[in-house]
Amino acid sequence: MRYPAKETAAKHELIVKEASRLFRERGFENVSVGEVMKAAGLTHGAFYAHFTSKQELQEAAVAYGQEVSRDRAQSDGATKKGRRAYAERYLAVRHRDNPGYGCTMAALGPEVARSTPELKATFERGLEEILAASGGDREEAIFQTAALLGGVVLARAVKDPRLSDEILESIRQKLWH
Repeated sequence: MRYPAKETAAKHELIVKEASRLFRERGFENVSVGEVMKAAGLTHGAFYAHFTSKQELQEAAVAYGQEVSRDRAQSDGATKKGRRAYAERYLAVRHRDNPGYGCTMAALGPEVARSTPELKATFERGLEEILAASGGDREEAIFQTAALLGGVVLARAVKDPRLSDEILESIRQKLWH
């Protein structure tokens, strides 16, 4: 059965959104295509009408997540006050504790580093767009992006909640004081 193009596009977008969320929550290897399709409310078989492989879905999910980050950076990055507000939200406990609803780069960057050249290229394109969207000095944008990402990655990786909070607070203080 053929579906109208608009409906097919909406389903495709839903699959990508759900995959992005699940991959951020659990990582690439811990999420099956079947789980993604179930989360999207579709059958496993419908996957192949949209993607040729799980790797293609991973690339689309990373690109989608980075588009969301880029859009947020663009909307907040025009002023120092906006960049600070963005950093406050980024370094919040809520972001740290909910990777499925947070930044793709912080959640999946370490996995992408061990992944395929194609996925690395997708990640790199998204990073370049985010850096360009910051609207300021490229070197400063790289520094701030690395500090934010690294802070969240470290805060998520430690067992001690006090140390995790301390990491986030230290990054906040060093970035803005």
